[in-house]
Amino acid sequence: MAEAADFQGTSASPARRWLRRTGALLAGAPLLAGLLQLPAAAPAQAASADTVSVSLDTLTPSAPTDGDTLTVSGTVTNNGKQTVTGAHVGLRVGPLLDTRSAIDSVAQRSDDPQGGTGSEVGGKYVEKFAKLSPGVAEHFSISVPVDKLDLGDDGVYEFGVSLSGQTAAQPWDQVLGIQRTFLPWQPSEADTKTKTTFLWPLISTVHMTAKTGAGELQTPVFLNDALAKELAPGGRLAQMVELGKDLDVTWVIDPDLLASVDAMATGNYRLPGDGDATTPGPKDHQAIAKQWLADLQDAVTGKEVVALPFADPDLASLAHNGTSVTGSLSHLKDATDVAATTVKTVLHVTPSTDFAWPVDGSVDPAIMKVATSAGADRVIARSDSLQDTAGLPYTPSAARPVGGGTTAVVSDARLSTAFTGDLTKAGSATLSVQEFLAQSLEVNAQTDKQRSIVVAPQRMPTGSQAQAMAAALKALQGGNWSESQDLGAAAKDKPDPNATTRIPSASSYPSSLRAQELPRSAFEQIARTQDKLGSFQVILSDQSRVVTPFGRAINREMSASWRGRSAEANSYRNGVESWLDNLADQVKLIDKSETKLSGRSATIPVTVQNNLVQPVGHLVLRLTSSMPTRLKIGGKAYSEQPVEISGGHSQSVKFTTSANANGRVTVVAQLYTEDGQRYGNAVSFDVKVTEITPTVMLVIGGGVLLLVLAGFRMYTQRKRAAARQSEEDGPGTADDPTDEPGNPDAPADRLPEEAEEPEEPEESGSASGAEAPQHPSDPAPDTAPESADPSGTGERVDR
Repeated sequence: MAEAADFQGTSASPARRWLRRTGALLAGAPLLAGLLQLPAAAPAQAASADTVSVSLDTLTPSAPTDGDTLTVSGTVTNNGKQTVTGAHVGLRVGPLLDTRSAIDSVAQRSDDPQGGTGSEVGGKYVEKFAKLSPGVAEHFSISVPVDKLDLGDDGVYEFGVSLSGQTAAQPWDQVLGIQRTFLPWQPSEADTKTKTTFLWPLISTVHMTAKTGAGELQTPVFLNDALAKELAPGGRLAQMVELGKDLDVTWVIDPDLLASVDAMATGNYRLPGDGDATTPGPKDHQAIAKQWLADLQDAVTGKEVVALPFADPDLASLAHNGTSVTGSLSHLKDATDVAATTVKTVLHVTPSTDFAWPVDGSVDPAIMKVATSAGADRVIARSDSLQDTAGLPYTPSAARPVGGGTTAVVSDARLSTAFTGDLTKAGSATLSVQEFLAQSLEVNAQTDKQRSIVVAPQRMPTGSQAQAMAAALKALQGGNWSESQDLGAAAKDKPDPNATTRIPSASSYPSSLRAQELPRSAFEQIARTQDKLGSFQVILSDQSRVVTPFGRAINREMSASWRGRSAEANSYRNGVESWLDNLADQVKLIDKSETKLSGRSATIPVTVQNNLVQPVGHLVLRLTSSMPTRLKIGGKAYSEQPVEISGGHSQSVKFTTSANANGRVTVVAQLYTEDGQRYGNAVSFDVKVTEITPTVMLVIGGGVLLLVLAGFRMYTQRKRAAARQSEEDGPGTADDPTDEPGNPDAPADRLPEEAEEPEEPEESGSASGAEAPQHPSDPAPDTAPESADPSGTGERVDR
């Protein structure tokens, strides 16, 4: 972005030019004297004399005014191999910096001992050390009244803390180490103050899975217990709330974080255990979550709250890799719709959902289109993406109308990135605070026009970064050149007509950011999971038990927090899909072994099992014969019956069959949803038909009849033979004692007629048995006679 002193029309006043020239002469005098007194090789040796490091740990007040006493403290460390003698720490006030670029230049060489940083304050405002041994760090603290610093015009001054001394190899007094920073000087109220909006983000990584318990409360299962660490006193999120409550900021909140903390606060969360088991979350974490929510509710009271779409979806990934996958944009709409409800339910405030925030504020036409597709009409961009191309000598206001009723709210890149990096060391944090304040003051000094500036820091500041942000904001709010403003007001401010409104092309999107995006395969898997969810939910009596947790899990799969964690993102998506498959498999057909059908007609039972806790319905079971000419189901090739099963029960669905021929027939059972979609895996089994057909029965009947006729003929012939024999013997034979019935002396070939009659019942008995064959429609033992009606939805059946 162009700076005031880099362009025409913003030249410094004559008094300021005189002070700058005078300061330059004074700063150059000691250097000139040194050049005259030192040997020829001395300057070269001094150029490499950077053996002492200086850490500026505190500088208070950060933006001093008249009457203040400036206190500077820190440490000096001898990193060389030689002892430094005659050392002292001094304070140096450099020239007035009148452009933002000049501030950048000083920041880039903040610890370079070469080059001047003005003259040393000197006198009693130094701290002396007789010697600095190698590897030893010495603490220092210097306090000096501001009026001793000889500060002139309002503005930003280069400020340095230096360690001077000498070594055995270089026995002359020289600067061996320095730390440069900035001293904002605005002792009185500025005529025009910059309106500053600072976003305070409450965003975390994904913590909740798609799994929930079977009870009424549907206890969610977390990935781990990392969230409790962030919420605990001293944790990152605990510090964000504690620090932000006293600041004039706009809270930018991910509703998924609130939903996760709320689940912990009610004690309804579980953690992964051994295998597929889970364990309850610690009870003390419930108290931590409750306290954090209570503190947050107090902190946001009366403040502006902006709700991002649920789980903070990665808009750039969606724009570049997801829009070509059917249904991807619908998830962004769902995430936006649920955002306001979640925030209002948990925090009891009504948030704004008009803002979209791409990662790092980087935009291109595709990102802008996706960002506004779910209803947001304001996109938070950043000035290093939507760069000024008009050559303005000042930083324009944040609001930029970019067409189509959309406003790009452009945050200032320098201010927004001031608190990145490792700020765990006090020295690094102090430098960040001073540079932030310097840039802010310089923005205000660029022009007499009042402007609205937005600061959008990184999404998830660390605890040390948050502390530095809070320190800078407190100093800014207590300063004389800035006033606080909400994000909504900044977006509505009158835009600068000279500021650029051209959205950068896709080719200008940073390659480093593109490399971290979710790939197309991720959105394809999300679409596949959504399709499975759609098929599963139609059979449920209470769809919300599944649609809500899985819908939110799909939102989490698109979260911007997966950037740089592709392996974890892939694992999470696989876990969601796997768990959905597991639930869908709880409603299934029970495998069936071969069935023997020994009758002309019988019923075949097929068992459907529901291991879910809720009833299922809207299902149709179809039984299909592979050879309908041999075996028909319900009089045709296949038959269907509706299925409704209570939770935790099984149901036997019975189909009437009819056999036309002997043999083996494969039968396929398949569940379908009412709209004709297959549900679950099919079950195949064989039916062995052993029916006796009518033709066979005719043959068997004819054979039995022939046997009866043959027996009758034999009986008639024997009777006639006995009669002839009786006639040949003549009358009187009855007086023969040997002819008495039962006489053992009677001849065997002359048995009386009555003696042959007992054979007749034996013959007829044999025929009677043949006259009562088994009816061909009688069922075999494994298809016993039973009702063909389906059993009740709560009936338990055996396989």
